[in-house]
Amino acid sequence: MIGSVRRPSADGHQASVGELVERASQQLSELVRREMRLAQAELAQKGKRAGLGGGMFGGAAVVGFLALQALVAGAIAALALVLPVWASALIIGGVLLLITGVLALLGRMELRQATPVAPQQAIGGVKADIQEIKGRAHR
Repeated sequence: MIGSVRRPSADGHQASVGELVERASQQLSELVRREMRLAQAELAQKGKRAGLGGGMFGGAAVVGFLALQALVAGAIAALALVLPVWASALIIGGVLLLITGVLALLGRMELRQATPVAPQQAIGGVKADIQEIKGRAHR
């Protein structure tokens, strides 16, 4: 019988194959638990770093927006050297609205091309294949 075979263990006494399998199973379970704890700790650290990186990107976006506002104010002030301040502000505001409109139209065109979400060409191809198969089956 396999269970009655004795093997010498590390401490010198005889261990059955069943005991050896049981020990190996326990050691494997412990190894898996340790690896899972290590993976959990590693993911937690990476999650913290990802959160910190995301926060830094958010901060960069806010500072970039403030810089853009400063540049707009500077453009208004520069134009105010040759025109009244109110006219400078209107001109710069109009240019920004024009840029906004162009970007909105381009974005709308891209979104229209992306919809419907279903792959229409692939669906049409499958329908054509089905019709071809049905046609051949009737012949």
